Amino acid sequence: MTRISLLGIPHDDNSSFFKGPAQAPAHIRPELFSDAYSMWSETGFDLTDRLVDHGDIRFDVATDPWDLIESEVGRVLEPGDPLICLGGDHAISWPILRAVRRRHPSLTILHIDAHPDMYDAYQGNPRSHTSPFARIMEERLADRLIQVGLRTVNDHHRDQFKRFGVEVIEAARFGDDLQLDLKTPVYISMDLDGLDPAFAPGVSHREPGGLTTRQVINLIQSVNQPIVAADIVELNPPRDIANLTAIVAAKLLKEIAGMMVKTRA
Repeated sequence: MTRISLLGIPHDDNSSFFKGPAQAPAHIRPELFSDAYSMWSETGFDLTDRLVDHGDIRFDVATDPWDLIESEVGRVLEPGDPLICLGGDHAISWPILRAVRRRHPSLTILHIDAHPDMYDAYQGNPRSHTSPFARIMEERLADRLIQVGLRTVNDHHRDQFKRFGVEVIEAARFGDDLQLDLKTPVYISMDLDGLDPAFAPGVSHREPGGLTTRQVINLIQSVNQPIVAADIVELNPPRDIANLTAIVAAKLLKEIAGMMVKTRA
């Protein structure tokens, strides 16, 4: 039976404006495991006995957080189970993918977000949560990067797209019939602000005009290659309303996990 590993990464030191995403794992888990909701995914798999929760990474001042994330993700991946990481801000995707890439020499990133997160550096910080995909592509941690739902693209981003060969589907050009031509195992990076704030208000940087929850689920369910790992990032609980975004995060986690099982069957 395919099992899915969970790992919390409560880190937001590189958030550029609002802090808060470090609190996210503690808010997603109660919604994920609440008796108020089913543990069945829409793909038809009961996740009750499939999720293996490895708890949260504990950060300390003595260890570089990037080294610790890479090491802990590598440890959790060792048995070969797919992994879903709960952020945290989007900066954590870089060290996660360092560990994932070692196990997957062919890899496509499906990145759902309002923002490209491709700044060479932001406010002088190359580890900024606005910069992880510049670092990821510099280090060739993926063969393809497909970004979906963008709606804050500027000229610097466009230069970066050309530099790294990024495939971009902005929110304005998103269609419900979108079909991705995927050829390799897939890593999903799910920034919750990729959703319209009507569906996910609990994020640091709300950007109207985004995707619906249904559109994101349909996109996840369209993946026809093995999903080997994923992150769900940028939930900011102090900015949430009635835990709505935490509930959405838990729902998306279940649908990603269901597709992890389905694509490995």
